[in-house]
Amino acid sequence: MGKRIKLFKNNNASIGIGALIVFIAIILVAGIAASVLIQTSTHLETRAAATGRETTSEVATGLAVFSIEAYAASGSDISKLAILVRPWAGSEKIDLIHTHIELSDASTKIILNYTTSNYSKPNGLDDIFSADVYPDDNYPYHHTSNRDGTQYGILVLDDYDDSISATSPIMNRGDKVYLCINATGALNNIATNTHIWGQIMPEIGYSAYLDFRTPYTYVDNVMEIYLDM
Repeated sequence: MGKRIKLFKNNNASIGIGALIVFIAIILVAGIAASVLIQTSTHLETRAAATGRETTSEVATGLAVFSIEAYAASGSDISKLAILVRPWAGSEKIDLIHTHIELSDASTKIILNYTTSNYSKPNGLDDIFSADVYPDDNYPYHHTSNRDGTQYGILVLDDYDDSISATSPIMNRGDKVYLCINATGALNNIATNTHIWGQIMPEIGYSAYLDFRTPYTYVDNVMEIYLDM
């Protein structure tokens, strides 16, 4: 008599394969999510580092004003201003091509840019106000062609590494320059007891603020109207 074979239906293998597929899918999803998180964190880290460097540069960079000297011919008002500046300690390089001077005397507000045609780097000088660095186009104040009220010149005092040239005036550590303004063309001269204020604005970093009042009388031709002790 032949043997009878009884077959049993078993679904355990199918359940195991399904669980394996789900497990693999979970691993793949977790891997993709981890990859996205790693890429995002790397991007954020790079941006944070760049922002930190830029912030440090902004905070540490700026110009300091040493002194402000003025010239007034006998019996006349101030016709020339020389502002002695230097970079802060730890400052990044400052390009004077992109540095502006803003001045106001309560009735007029001007913004001056550097002009490459008024530059001098002398080896000693007997009179800073005789140097050919004060913009002078020979047009009177408020004449349509007058550019003296929009420009300033540079007289280099210290520049040990020769970084300051007429076309590329880059100031760095230890450099000192006079920013030279034609007060006649810019402000129609500056009378006695006049309040002047403004700022010197580099491309990056902090501005150097100016705030002074001229003397009640001009006794000398050359006078120091501000000195940072």
